[in-house]
Amino acid sequence: MTFRNIIALSRPEHWVKNMFLFLPAFFAARLAERDILCNALLGFVAFSLTASAVYVLNDLVDAPQDRNHPDKCRRPIASGAVSRNEGMLIGTILLVSGLSMAYFLRPEMLVFNLLYFVVNVAYSLSLKHFAIVDVSLIGLGFLLRVLAGGAVTGVVVSHWLIVLTFLLALILGFAKRRGEYLVAMGESNFRKALEGYNLPFLDMSIVVCSTVAVVAYLMYCFSPEVTGRIGSDQIYYTAFFVVVGVLRYLQLTLVFGKTESPTRALLRDGFLQVVLLAWIGSFAWLLYGKKWMMGL
Repeated sequence: MTFRNIIALSRPEHWVKNMFLFLPAFFAARLAERDILCNALLGFVAFSLTASAVYVLNDLVDAPQDRNHPDKCRRPIASGAVSRNEGMLIGTILLVSGLSMAYFLRPEMLVFNLLYFVVNVAYSLSLKHFAIVDVSLIGLGFLLRVLAGGAVTGVVVSHWLIVLTFLLALILGFAKRRGEYLVAMGESNFRKALEGYNLPFLDMSIVVCSTVAVVAYLMYCFSPEVTGRIGSDQIYYTAFFVVVGVLRYLQLTLVFGKTESPTRALLRDGFLQVVLLAWIGSFAWLLYGKKWMMGL
């Protein structure tokens, strides 16, 4: 077992998902506060360690199936580079480190970290075999990230953020299942959850969730509560980037079939990265730009 194998087992490239911890403070226009930002960064590390423990657990459970997968067969446990005992030791260290750090940051965050791990244990051992339930639990995982971010920073999580996060997670989850379905087509050993899906259902689910997400975002933009808090009614301009981003992700999913790994799609697609950065930049200007200008 090498250090490189340990890093591969921890999957740090997937930590980008844990950026959702910053959203409550970001949308509350408090991320620029030193204490809030420091807590958010430390919370990100704590949750990432817990998430890495979950990835190790998944690899331990899925190793027999991963060995028959064209891509996942190269994972450390599936390939034999890391033994099961070594994997369990690494997973335990990651879990204890993440939970301990969460507790010392804020006991409330420990609750969401622990709940995230418990939900994923149930997912890995049983619930991932049930269609729709599996994708819903993926959505719950993203919600727990957001709630953990609110807990560690002491920022109240808005109902809009909860709704939009869950819808986005459903889109990512169904797109992931679609990619897995395409890989599994023609094989005799479909994963049990995939038996509850077919391409027309997955395509329609992705389109429906995408449509509802865009409508929900537009409602968010025109909400008096939001425009009053931000102090601007121009927030609807950011919807341009949301619509273009959703369309690009649909193109990657339905045209190019490149979303079996949503994280990989984000990290490798320059178009999607530019749109995402433009959305963050425009929103950051509305939330923080005026305050910064007034402070000059």
